Amino acid sequence: MKTQKTYTVDEATKVLEHFCAYQERCHKEVEKKLYNLNMIPEAKEKIILHLLQHNFLNEERFAKAFVRGKFSIKKWGRIKIISQLKFKQVSIYNIKTALQEIDEEAYFKTLQKIAEKKLTLIKETNNYKKRNKLSNYLISKGFESNLVYKIVNSLFTDLNH
Repeated sequence: MKTQKTYTVDEATKVLEHFCAYQERCHKEVEKKLYNLNMIPEAKEKIILHLLQHNFLNEERFAKAFVRGKFSIKKWGRIKIISQLKFKQVSIYNIKTALQEIDEEAYFKTLQKIAEKKLTLIKETNNYKKRNKLSNYLISKGFESNLVYKIVNSLFTDLNH
């Protein structure tokens, strides 16, 4: 049976510094990493405090980077972003602050582009079903239903004229 390597507090601190420096991390990810390193609660506290004091761990910075990345790269809507941040146990305050990273106009334009692109890919002839498929897709990407219906209605109004 293979025994797991044990770490001193200093070794674990270095491992976690590298872990946090490589990409932004939330507290939950850091705690999971410490758990996987089999650190005792006192050591975990000491290491997390060190990471916070030396700015390796900053939840607001993590949340902002997460929002920017998921919106600009994955083209996720606010609802999906919020639910993922909540899953990562990011505070409501930091979620609200991070969401300000999304420009309103860019958000609407992104939704419009995704809708137009998806509409061309839907091979449905029945307009009602086509409209439904498009709406469901956009909602599954995390966009707010009121915005989705506004865009879908405008696209189908344009199609019919």
